[in-house]
Amino acid sequence: MSANRRSFLSDLLVVLRGGNFRKLFCVRLVSQASDGAFQVGLASLVFFSADRATTPTAVAVAAVVTVVPYTLIGPFTGVLLDVWQRRQVLLLANAVRSVMVLTVALMIFTVGVGPPVFVAALACLSMNRFFLAGLGASLPHVVPRHELVMANAVSPTCGTVATMTGGAVGYGLRTLLGTGDGTDATVVAIAALGYATASLLALRIPRTLLGPDVSAPLNLRSLGSVARDVLRDLRAGAEHVRGRRTVANALGVIGLHRIGYGIMTITVMLLCRNFFSDPGNPDAGVTLLAQAVAALGVGVAAAAFLTPLVAGRIGAWRWIGACLGIAAMVQALFVADAARWLLYLGSFVFGMTGQSIKICVDSILQGDVDDAFRGRVFGFYDVVFNVALVSAAGLSILLLPEDGYSQMVFMDVALLFTVAAVLYTLREHRQRQTSAPVAQTTSGGPVNRTPAGQRNATD
Repeated sequence: MSANRRSFLSDLLVVLRGGNFRKLFCVRLVSQASDGAFQVGLASLVFFSADRATTPTAVAVAAVVTVVPYTLIGPFTGVLLDVWQRRQVLLLANAVRSVMVLTVALMIFTVGVGPPVFVAALACLSMNRFFLAGLGASLPHVVPRHELVMANAVSPTCGTVATMTGGAVGYGLRTLLGTGDGTDATVVAIAALGYATASLLALRIPRTLLGPDVSAPLNLRSLGSVARDVLRDLRAGAEHVRGRRTVANALGVIGLHRIGYGIMTITVMLLCRNFFSDPGNPDAGVTLLAQAVAALGVGVAAAAFLTPLVAGRIGAWRWIGACLGIAAMVQALFVADAARWLLYLGSFVFGMTGQSIKICVDSILQGDVDDAFRGRVFGFYDVVFNVALVSAAGLSILLLPEDGYSQMVFMDVALLFTVAAVLYTLREHRQRQTSAPVAQTTSGGPVNRTPAGQRNATD
């Protein structure tokens, strides 16, 4: 145990001491903290106003509208990240978001909350696709392959914690300044300042460091050319995924997981809004949701420490299956009871298992996909994510009662996670059984010859 603990700490320090990794890491933290503040402002305007989003249909429709821009822009994002310099994408995406979010704040102050504000907010969320997909495609350029699991534990997980920290700051300002659209506009304006800071931090990264190895100028002409060829390029990306079963399996399993995760996200919001709190007192619902999110954040942080340790010993694919099994067992507990302590426990476990699965899937994609296709594959990744969330919203409308508590829904999600765990584990086990003899006969020995103590991201 001590040797494993020393290895984990040693690898963690190696990743954090990488100068280029730290520069990319800082851009992520500042930008995602701004995401947290921006999302709190939106959540207060949309989900926790006394006259908005009090039913499963209202919450689900709001969630669908939020992720539709992600789904529509995802394929173009992936293709562009394989054409444009990713450092420039990170820089400009944050700069543009800063202006757009500041515009949203000004609109809330001047014209009030209405369709124009929501359209502008959706445009801001769409721009976030470039940033997040760019981070995923860039990470292998700042850490060696055998450290990808560790880097994915540190980077996206800390980014999630940064988002929650930004959300906590926004919630604190909301409590300090009082509820109202003016307070929400102030929180959104602070988020705009954070995006501008992240854009400036991106200037510290060498222009060509993050790839792709062959790039085109970042201009409107290249945008039009890429848009015309996007279907052809995406077809090539699909063929690339099809030839790499570990990547296809990883995308499939996280899609199934996100359907259950999306249903539970809407369920928790309704439980906090209408089941555990007085529906006429949205402030009590906000407070309870903040506590549930804090428990989820602790789970996310735990995943950063557990995943490299456990995945390094048993393999990322086995840890994915185990996390799905753990999540299924917690869902089964809600079938028997609905209590606040279970809400906190469930939030913690969902944060830990969900982030662990994401860390492993990110590592598999980054390690098993060629750099020339990495942007497109991460574009597929975004589409899978968001199609799953849209599907979850539709199912929530059909299945959830107004207060959010349904024993049948918890049972169904537990069954979904169980089936996903079994199918994924069996497919990965069969894949390794069939590929191992081929590796032995073609090379006279194992293909993976990483140094002692180092593991491949997909082992």
